[in-house]
Amino acid sequence: MDSPNFIDYVKIMCRSGKGGAGSSHFMRAKFVPQGGPDGGDGGNGGHIILRGSRNRWTLIHLKYRKHVFAEDGEKGAGANKKGKQGHDVILDVPIGTLAKDAETGEVLLEILEDGEEKILLKGGRGGLGNTNFKTSTNQAPIYAQPGEPSIEKWIILELKLLADVGLVGFPNAGKSTLLSAVSAARPEIADYAFTTLVPNLGVVQYQDYQSFVMADIPGIIEGAAEGRGLGLRFLRHIERNSILLFLVPADASNVYEQYKILLNELNAYNPELMHKKHIFAISKSDLIDKELQQLILEELPKRLKPVFFSAATGQGITELKNLIWQTIQIANE
Repeated sequence: MDSPNFIDYVKIMCRSGKGGAGSSHFMRAKFVPQGGPDGGDGGNGGHIILRGSRNRWTLIHLKYRKHVFAEDGEKGAGANKKGKQGHDVILDVPIGTLAKDAETGEVLLEILEDGEEKILLKGGRGGLGNTNFKTSTNQAPIYAQPGEPSIEKWIILELKLLADVGLVGFPNAGKSTLLSAVSAARPEIADYAFTTLVPNLGVVQYQDYQSFVMADIPGIIEGAAEGRGLGLRFLRHIERNSILLFLVPADASNVYEQYKILLNELNAYNPELMHKKHIFAISKSDLIDKELQQLILEELPKRLKPVFFSAATGQGITELKNLIWQTIQIANE
């Protein structure tokens, strides 16, 4: 994904179609001077529908489409002719898209499967023609229903990436380097913070032609849950991952302290993330020797058993992939 083309947030004005009015009409023919009511019903207004598409990875196709209006239903007519139904508007969106009411923040729906269709805004129903109101005591009703009005709302569409494993770490923790080493993804890599400005996805090949999807999320800093750095914009992508892989570089001043900060930021953003299976790994292990590895282990609680690896040299990569695969299987049981 090139950064200018990755759009994971759009705000659009949506309006469903209004229902057509029912007809108040009476049959008139040469030899039927006082025919009964024959007003047809109005047509239903069109819906605004979201449809999941596995061929979409971004919301860029909606970035400049600020207004989405469905067609109104047509009025009913004499001879019991029903008005034409308004055409629906179907918006294809990536799997993992969330729709919210822009004013209230209420979540209206989410798309989780390819081909899944959900109505975002319902079109108004067409009104009933006067034919429907004929009774034994009222043979010539003049009343017909108006159509239901349209629904108009500002809608926010947010994309949350779906991946098997999400990489969580500070800027320059080696997330992009790991992704490029184990997949065909080629994210930008450099020796400065926030090289990754958009999430990147890579398919990691495993044994027996199996694979899993890894997501490189832009780096977290302390205070991200309150909006510091890249803030909340990318933390939401972590919610969709099956498991999380916490990365702390071996040359960090305090490995355990960085790990705790990452945990605290995720907990502050969404406490439910603490229930996800996660792996703790120490990157850039080619920069330290066995003695320094042992010192790091001694500073960690006994319950933490990190994997030491180096994406640059390949050290520990096989062990890490095996552990990721096993953890994904456990998380999906």
